[in-house]
Amino acid sequence: MSATVFTNARILDGRVDGGIEGHVLVEGGTIREVSDKPIASSTARVIDLKGRTLMPGLIDAHVHVIASEVNLARHALLPDAVVAFRASKIMNAMLMRGFTTIRDLGGATQGLRQARDEMHFDAPRMVICGKALSATGGHSDGRGRYDSRDMAYLEARLGCLGRIADGVDAVRRACREEIKAGADYIKIMANGGVASPTDPIAFLGYSKDEIRAAVEEADMAQTYVAAHLYTDQAIDRAVECGVLSLEHCNLIEEKTARKAADAGAIACPTLVTYEYLKIEGASLGLGAESVAKIDTVRLAGLESLEKMQRAGLTMAFGTDLLGEMHRHQSEEFVIRGRVLPAMEVIRSTTVHAAKLLRMEGKIGTIAPGAFADLVVVEGDPLADLSLLTGQGKNLSVIMQDGRFIKDALAA
Repeated sequence: MSATVFTNARILDGRVDGGIEGHVLVEGGTIREVSDKPIASSTARVIDLKGRTLMPGLIDAHVHVIASEVNLARHALLPDAVVAFRASKIMNAMLMRGFTTIRDLGGATQGLRQARDEMHFDAPRMVICGKALSATGGHSDGRGRYDSRDMAYLEARLGCLGRIADGVDAVRRACREEIKAGADYIKIMANGGVASPTDPIAFLGYSKDEIRAAVEEADMAQTYVAAHLYTDQAIDRAVECGVLSLEHCNLIEEKTARKAADAGAIACPTLVTYEYLKIEGASLGLGAESVAKIDTVRLAGLESLEKMQRAGLTMAFGTDLLGEMHRHQSEEFVIRGRVLPAMEVIRSTTVHAAKLLRMEGKIGTIAPGAFADLVVVEGDPLADLSLLTGQGKNLSVIMQDGRFIKDALAA
């Protein structure tokens, strides 16, 4: 069994403000010991981290790994093989930025996860929902106003991020089918969205009865519902119906944020995607009707972070990028750092994200029994969050399950 000891590390996993000094023993795929005293081992490789920061592998709690193009309607028509091979490259690039675990919010399948688990390509650990559920004309319906094709043809394709389910019975069946197919949780579209053509942002995608049906189905399967949400009204009613994972939340008000916090919900803002949809979306094929909706949510993004912070609503790290914009993933750290303390930004990609993914103690922490997912940062990210950007250039070590994915400190 291979072993590694990281000595003289500044350990930063979000549990202690400013981090702690210590030493970490990794054996196999697990963290075996964390100590404030030197750890003796006659067989382990010893890596002295003096002047560097040791963090858990980063967690992105809102990605779309199959979305290799910005125009999602066009993307849904791509051959499955093309989508899968492109997804493997997208995920590998995420891993090389230090993201060792990701939560996919629509599109990734159990088959894609199995290919990753069988090590056909190096990629982050995957938590998936299968297809996102949407009402007709909602955020997963990429058909334009004059497109009357049956959605069943598109829904069967890997390149399609969602599926249509109208009515309580259809929602229940869709939830059960996705869980049967390997979904770890359920995703619903409970508000209008930018990348879909016929739903204004304020559009309320599902009735309360439909939302409650999804929540009940998830609860029976010992899991939860994540909902795509922007407006305060949509967030309020989703919380009332039992939704626990609140995606985006750009237009939330502080009163609703407090209500969500009291209900035990977690928000997952995704500000970087709106920054780059504005800058690059049109040139990458985003339709004019979608481009026109971007500023409605983009301009309120930073203010929403402040409101949620004041309300005590836990926030996880998410990006929600599409196509060529995936390369901007790590810039979410810097955007959040404009209004939030750097320590809180670090918590979003460690302990908060682990809680949202229901993997506390296994990911997002440097503690005995956790997966040996670790990154070594050249410098102090609390002083400069941009150290986490640049496609991993400031990460000298990336370890996943005890295996070196990147090792710039080898003798």
